[in-house]
Amino acid sequence: MVKRLNPRIAIPLPSSSSLQGISQLLRFVGPFRVRFSAAVVVSMISMSLGLAFPWLIGRLLDASIPSMKPIVAAPWMRDPDTVALALLGSLVCQAVLTFFSSYSFNRVGEQAVVGLRTRVFERLLSLPMKFFGERRVGELTSRLSNDLAQIQETLTFTFASAIRQSMMLLGGVAMIAVTSSRLALVMISSFPVVIVLAVIFGRRIRQLSRKAQDHLAESATVVEETLQGIANVKAFTNEAFEVRRYRGTLDAFLTQIVRTAKHRAGLVAFIIAAVFGSIVLVLWYGARLMQAGELSHGELTQFMLYTTFVGGAVSGFAEIVSQVQKALGATERVRELLHESAESKGPSKPSADTSATFVRGDVLFESVSFRYPSRPDLPVLRDVCLHARAGEKIALVGPSGAGKSTIVSLLLRFYEPDTGRILLDGSDAHELGLNALRGSIAVVPQEVLLFGGTIRENIAYGRPGAGDAEIQAAAERACCVEFIQRFPEGYETIVGERGVKLSGGQRQRLAIARAFLRDPRILIFDEATSSLDSESEALIQQALGTLLEGRTAIIIAHRLATIRRVDRIYVIEQGGVTESGSHDELIARDGGTYRRLAEMQFSA
Repeated sequence: MVKRLNPRIAIPLPSSSSLQGISQLLRFVGPFRVRFSAAVVVSMISMSLGLAFPWLIGRLLDASIPSMKPIVAAPWMRDPDTVALALLGSLVCQAVLTFFSSYSFNRVGEQAVVGLRTRVFERLLSLPMKFFGERRVGELTSRLSNDLAQIQETLTFTFASAIRQSMMLLGGVAMIAVTSSRLALVMISSFPVVIVLAVIFGRRIRQLSRKAQDHLAESATVVEETLQGIANVKAFTNEAFEVRRYRGTLDAFLTQIVRTAKHRAGLVAFIIAAVFGSIVLVLWYGARLMQAGELSHGELTQFMLYTTFVGGAVSGFAEIVSQVQKALGATERVRELLHESAESKGPSKPSADTSATFVRGDVLFESVSFRYPSRPDLPVLRDVCLHARAGEKIALVGPSGAGKSTIVSLLLRFYEPDTGRILLDGSDAHELGLNALRGSIAVVPQEVLLFGGTIRENIAYGRPGAGDAEIQAAAERACCVEFIQRFPEGYETIVGERGVKLSGGQRQRLAIARAFLRDPRILIFDEATSSLDSESEALIQQALGTLLEGRTAIIIAHRLATIRRVDRIYVIEQGGVTESGSHDELIARDGGTYRRLAEMQFSA
């Protein structure tokens, strides 16, 4: 059963959980804390100069009215020209500081998100196969794109905006209180209602945003699955069905987004009404104080500008709260991925020369039983015992679903057996590092996956860093040279997404060339020549004979003609080994499964 990344319950912004989430969000800029701190300090200085703007405007008005001059204390403030120059100088300084802080916030935010994307991708690659068996690729892709985009927006713009709005709010309130305590009380009296409403709306917006992100992840999953299986979609003429499925997820996403927009619009509308209502109230009360001679023209103008600053900051916080709530939801999902338990690498340290880890390549399964974590009620392997001595070639034969591929997965330690042991050269597989273990094994699957690069890059994937001569030698031994030379670009030919520009046989020969280049101690073949024509198969079988000398080979076979010469054949049925022996021994066994399968195939 496919699981979804399970988000926690949304909590209002002022709660300890949300504050912890903001702290976790800020940790992403940890490697750039010096530049980030400098940007914060410069932004605060810039906004301090901005807060001086209304005060200087008030002094300019008072200096221009002769009757107001005695109110001004400093002599230079009595000259309009001097005050205007001070005002212009503060604006220039603020512009320069704003440029630096804005650039620094953007740079830190982008760098932090690039680092975070790398960490998340690295963590995904380190997770066990169990994790990928329970999640859908489209959802994980959405985490790397949509969720990190929300975090990027917050780190790049929202934090900088929050600092500016906070400075405007706190500084504006402080300057208002200094100018007139009575007017400050009138204006601040509206704050509690706005704050409570922002908390309530913020909580609801966060819940709706998380649901919207979930539906967006579902739509990404539909796209991923449809494009990966585009050949089947077209073969079954299900284009309209896939469009309806995709549209259904987008409609669900749209429903949540519209509901979120309604709540955000309601919050913004209320805040705007409350702020401008308070401005009207303050303007009326200030006019009364000015009539009574308790307030000058400049002080009233200064007060009104500070009130506008505060009102703009309060209304701006509605958008900031909304964006932060969305970023907190995205942060929780990203941290869930980062906190997933990675595969245990074991005691061995990763080595560039992992192919030399095993001296012999002896493989032994001792009473191994296994159930997939997603289906604990269904046994896949039951008390399996098999042995491939160093340099031997063994084959696994049996009907589909018998457990042959699962045996290979356990050897590669994609999963761990429930009971029993897997020994490699006499040592428990747990005593060997995963990098060393898998670096000593090459797999040629029946369903070959090629990457969307060139032929050269796909062969070199077996051993990154290999030279051109080695790549060409591997291609020649795998009988790839003939079809490669037919392409005008040769080894630089783009194979297309998942190798769609190549035939099945060509893809399989490239996979075999990849295995040649890896030069492993243990080779695993899942009917590796099934898609080849007779001539190419004969050449490949000859090449494989050379490659297999002195190496251990495990062959999952469906065509029994290809395994007549292996050292030992294991017949797997219903998760257990029912027969074992050479081809001749099993053919001679009356009533045996292998003999029955051989008679069916050879007679046909």
